[in-house]
Amino acid sequence: MPPLFKTTNETSKEVYRIIGHLKGNSPGPTLIFFGGIHGNEPAGIKALQNVFSALDHASDSLQGEFFGIIGNLSALAKGVRFINEDLNRIWLPHSMGSLSSPKAERSIEREEMHQLNELIREILETSSPPFYFIDLHTTSGETEPFIVMNDSLLNRRFTQNYPLPCILGIEEYLTGALLSYINELGYVAFGFESGQHDEKDAITNAEYFIWYTLGLTGFYPMEKKRLNAHKEKLNTSHTPKRFFEIYHQHLIIGDEEFKMLPGFVNFQTVPKGMEISISNGSYIVTTKKRQLFMPLYQDKGYEGFYFIRSVPYFFLWLSKYLRKLRADGFLAILPGINWATSKKDALYVNKKVARFFAKSIFHLLGYRTREMDDAHFVLKNRERNSKAPDYKKAPWY
Repeated sequence: MPPLFKTTNETSKEVYRIIGHLKGNSPGPTLIFFGGIHGNEPAGIKALQNVFSALDHASDSLQGEFFGIIGNLSALAKGVRFINEDLNRIWLPHSMGSLSSPKAERSIEREEMHQLNELIREILETSSPPFYFIDLHTTSGETEPFIVMNDSLLNRRFTQNYPLPCILGIEEYLTGALLSYINELGYVAFGFESGQHDEKDAITNAEYFIWYTLGLTGFYPMEKKRLNAHKEKLNTSHTPKRFFEIYHQHLIIGDEEFKMLPGFVNFQTVPKGMEISISNGSYIVTTKKRQLFMPLYQDKGYEGFYFIRSVPYFFLWLSKYLRKLRADGFLAILPGINWATSKKDALYVNKKVARFFAKSIFHLLGYRTREMDDAHFVLKNRERNSKAPDYKKAPWY
């Protein structure tokens, strides 16, 4: 087998793309965990290594397949977030087209993406559904564990089984993420943030999360009592177990000199009039009470901070039924709005028309906005690509 498909060599310093791979004697789900998509976030890799070691002699009881995959090998070797460009920001259509170019012409991260994409495609072709793609991350600031995901009904239904806060709408602010690319293929795909980069708890929390996920999906069958015990280990957050949405991002542009002021933690509520960061020598001050999300406390990165708010349960319920009824069809008959693809999974919207619609209307119907050009938005909807039927026999469904 070529080096790409070798597992991590624990007796030497050689590190390969595959942390581990287990296949049970019975059919079942395929779980794909990523660690180290950012090279300064090794906690997920260490957690996966520990779980694979513990499962080494349990193949008789396993059902399906379990992969552990390293993301950015080059950055991991240097302990930095990325070398040339953020590997978790380049999974875009035009970037995928560049993968056909000669290896010598690719940047370090484009070559990492090329190898990951080949591996993902091979797994999808040779393994069996249902597929679960989970990206293990840590944050630069202090945080409780949480889930972050694209807003699809399938993602919502699966992640509501975790006793963790879940953040919706990241795709509207963060372009080119690996999981957005996979989610658009129709599979369950989301991220788990286990803690701060260098904290031991980040590894422990990731292990708890992996064990619970293996049991929840049926890969590692567990009695209900044992499964609940794993779930309870995750249930330590002071932040409510509910869905939140992002509604503001401070994007660091060009040569902006940005610095987050010290002492802020993830999910912290800050009052009106508080100085939270410095941009080009001027303080950024809250204009009303805000809830902070992912304040940036590292050198590399383009997202200074976000503001989030909880999503009302009624809104979640209403959006679920509107999407199931495919109520979005009425949008395409309005002037200035057209289907952007033959699959009818994206809308091409004139900005002059879009200003008459609140973002919440598009969100209800499953669409998240991205700017196309000076005159148009493209709104993407992942519901029409959803492979929900593949999951209907899963124990959690």
